[in-house]
Amino acid sequence: MRPSGRNLSDMRPISIETGVMRHAEGSCLIRCGGTEVLCTASLEEKCPPFLKGSGQGWVTAEYGMLPRATNSRNKREAALGKQSGRSQEIQRLIGRSLRAGVDRRALGERQIIIDCDVIQADGGTRCAAITGGWVALRLAVNKLMKAGLINIDPIIDHVAAVSCGIYAGQAVMDLDYAEDSEAGTDGNFVLTGAGRLIEVQMSAEGSPFSRDQMNQLMDLAEAGVAQLVAAQKAAIA
Repeated sequence: MRPSGRNLSDMRPISIETGVMRHAEGSCLIRCGGTEVLCTASLEEKCPPFLKGSGQGWVTAEYGMLPRATNSRNKREAALGKQSGRSQEIQRLIGRSLRAGVDRRALGERQIIIDCDVIQADGGTRCAAITGGWVALRLAVNKLMKAGLINIDPIIDHVAAVSCGIYAGQAVMDLDYAEDSEAGTDGNFVLTGAGRLIEVQMSAEGSPFSRDQMNQLMDLAEAGVAQLVAAQKAAIA
């Protein structure tokens, strides 16, 4: 039995509320159970210097957690004078994942920055940030197209992510913190709406896992991302 009482293949309740930030070109608040992440997209009409003259745009991300997003207060990274290695790793993952779903030449020489701020953490924050970040990105691109600044939709497909792992010897989907902290295997799966893989992060936190278990987790991830994509579609409809 999972601590939450969910079945092995059950996701936590998902909600995506759009238009939550007045000034951002795209924004949403995504809730996955007890995890809540505020995602905003900001448009800059210039690309990074390394892309100048290339005809290609760029999508990047920043990630952070509020001090009381967890059960005890964390110091603000700004107060410490540097980002943690964890934050840097996660925001690079978010950026890589979202770029995989974008035709950067169709975007033109401009940059969209996705900010992901964790309001409340209960496991799967990076997955929620990717899923919500795509919605914010989609809304920002919609504004570009409506304004006539681009003629071809640069977004190739949906991008969403879900965590799956081995908990108490069983393959489970969408780990919350109680499961994540005790999981024998922890994995994050980033897929497109068409079910194609973008990135898989997996590690054995306890004992090594088998190829069969890996396949079970992949099956769960495909089903979970399908549900997340449905939530994305409903949010931007």
